[in-house]
Amino acid sequence: MTQRRSADTKAKSLRDRVAAALDKIRPLVQADGGDVELVGVDDEGVVTVRLRGACIGCPSAAITLTLGIERSLMMEIPEVTRVVSA
Repeated sequence: MTQRRSADTKAKSLRDRVAAALDKIRPLVQADGGDVELVGVDDEGVVTVRLRGACIGCPSAAITLTLGIERSLMMEIPEVTRVVSA
């Protein structure tokens, strides 16, 4: 079973894995009236997201981006090197 999961993970694109991970994080951001949208993932593992809703102009948005979204993505997907806001 482990080999199959590993093969399935490798078969999925980095963008697909990031999108799935963001789907897990999204409810936490939405609980505070915001949202997060995946804009893109480049070849160096830099993920670009767009914060929406209450996140726009929120003084805690930078913390949400780095300590919430970036940390979660990097822990789940080792190829992610950084998360930036569009």
